[in-house]
Amino acid sequence: MERAVITVTGKDRTGIVAKIANALAESNVNILDIRQSIMDGLFTMIMLVDISESKESFEVLEQKLEKIGNEIGVKVIIQHEDIFKYMHRI
Repeated sequence: MERAVITVTGKDRTGIVAKIANALAESNVNILDIRQSIMDGLFTMIMLVDISESKESFEVLEQKLEKIGNEIGVKVIIQHEDIFKYMHRI
């Protein structure tokens, strides 16, 4: 299994989860875990996904998610799990 962490932040609005989830489904990426919260109008979401069966390369998936984020007004970042863990270790 090849896993990645996706973070989404921005102003809350309808359809953020749906847009991201649909893009992942179209790319054959499985959502393993998802957490989201809304704090005073600020939307935050973290997803752990399995990209091992993805139809696109990591780079193409990254560009696709960034484009969707720009369209809906949120920042979307995808990182390989090992890089995410390394960057956030204490």
